[in-house]
Amino acid sequence: MDLRAFSYAVGAARTQAGAPRRRSRWRAPAIALPALLLLLAWATASPAAAAENILRISTDPYTAPPGQHKTEVEPDTFAFGSTIVSTFQVGRIFNGGATNIGFATSVDAGKTWAEGFLPASTIAATPPGPFGRGSDASVAFDAKHKQWIISWLGIPVTFPRPPRVDVVVSRSPDGLHWGAPVVVNASGHFNDKNWTVCDDTRSSPHYGNCYTEFDDASRGDLELMSTSTDGGATWGPAKPTADGSHGIGGQPLVQPNGNVVVPYVGLDSPFFAFTISSFRSTDGGASWSASTLVSEADFHTPAGNIRAGIPLPTAEIDRSGRLYVVWSDCRFRASCATSDMVLSTSDDGLSWTPVKRIPIDPVSSTVDHFVPGVAVDRSTSRAHAHLALAYYFYPNANCTEATCQLNVGFVSSVNGGRTWSRAETLAGPMSVDWLPETSQGRMFGDYISTSIAPGSDTANPVFAVARPPTGGGLCARGSLQCDEAMFTTMNEQLRVLGGSQSGESDPVLARSQQARTASPASSARQAPTSF
Repeated sequence: MDLRAFSYAVGAARTQAGAPRRRSRWRAPAIALPALLLLLAWATASPAAAAENILRISTDPYTAPPGQHKTEVEPDTFAFGSTIVSTFQVGRIFNGGATNIGFATSVDAGKTWAEGFLPASTIAATPPGPFGRGSDASVAFDAKHKQWIISWLGIPVTFPRPPRVDVVVSRSPDGLHWGAPVVVNASGHFNDKNWTVCDDTRSSPHYGNCYTEFDDASRGDLELMSTSTDGGATWGPAKPTADGSHGIGGQPLVQPNGNVVVPYVGLDSPFFAFTISSFRSTDGGASWSASTLVSEADFHTPAGNIRAGIPLPTAEIDRSGRLYVVWSDCRFRASCATSDMVLSTSDDGLSWTPVKRIPIDPVSSTVDHFVPGVAVDRSTSRAHAHLALAYYFYPNANCTEATCQLNVGFVSSVNGGRTWSRAETLAGPMSVDWLPETSQGRMFGDYISTSIAPGSDTANPVFAVARPPTGGGLCARGSLQCDEAMFTTMNEQLRVLGGSQSGESDPVLARSQQARTASPASSARQAPTSF
């Protein structure tokens, strides 16, 4: 969410969208398939692909202001069995949130896809819901209660002062038919960057618990966790960590023994603007530990007025419970001039391995890598774990909004991240001015996502791809001519094969100069990624 620039203009949304469309909040239990659901087995390959054929799996159907149409941004995915669900923002709005939350679901491990848009969510939904906008969607599956859960932020039609943003979830028995939203947290505060996970291990003492992380921007981005024991139908009170950690972008993971570990971007360091940190629960969410440092985050801000101003981590887990955290980091590049993808792992969330570079390009290259989405095949583990990583990149980091060329890349590993395949380009190049505008730069998403159906040798990344706006010109506020949609790779084309590329011996060459200059709480309130 665009935290600090949002409140002054949201009131216009109610007038433009029409106040009579409002409905009472969360009262209708009926579940309806969105009218725009469309099976996409027939979908064709896109000419935007540079090295792989890619498949469009959703398109923004809306036209109502203040959204920039047609745009879709910021996907998450989750795979359970042969079902893969992706969720994302639809109709991005300049100063925060989107017209609605969309989804794309495959029930055959990525062979065919169906698209739709959450019902009873925002005033643009069918039927209309109570919120003016939605944002920050993530998806999980609760195996015990057989519920898919999309967690998202509900933004009021009329934005109050002080600001208020609720954390809610929409639930589905099959990933296709979704109910009205259920409140996770409606404290009256400005909640942000939510993420949900469920305990799907039958032998776990907390099997069936679901956990939602979010930060309270009204309290300096205080890290909070809420727990559900009934498939997301109800949620417990928000609980902070034992040391009151501040941060953003946490991605909780549940180990087979029921322990929950939450890697996130820490905002409490007196020495660095950002750290990668983690905290955990060993009692089913009854309490949360103090934070542990994974590493400082040596961050190079990408050029081109792109919205990628913080090294949000992507985190996954293997069958044994080993945790894998990847983020964008410049420590292996001279003068922090560009960033690589880097990896750290842990078996308990307390002790983390030294940071290793993922060798996508030589350290002497001009390529800048940012916004990763990692997947781990949960039927594999440790030295034999299969990893798949999608990311965005500029071939030349020294560029401007007019000259930067945005691409989507991919690498994989079949030995737990020890060595990697050669990089593949999935999509691009894209001009930055094809992307929707936000108050923090042009946007494809603060995060992207990749999933691997357990036991499959195929990865399923989902990512935003932009094309030239129809009629020429730029994608801009108030535009109906943008063309940014959700894509994945064609079925069974993107194999997780690994390779011999290694970054284990690469030396650290630089440290970020983005040291903190103010108190933690004050600096946290200036977190550059939000809404």
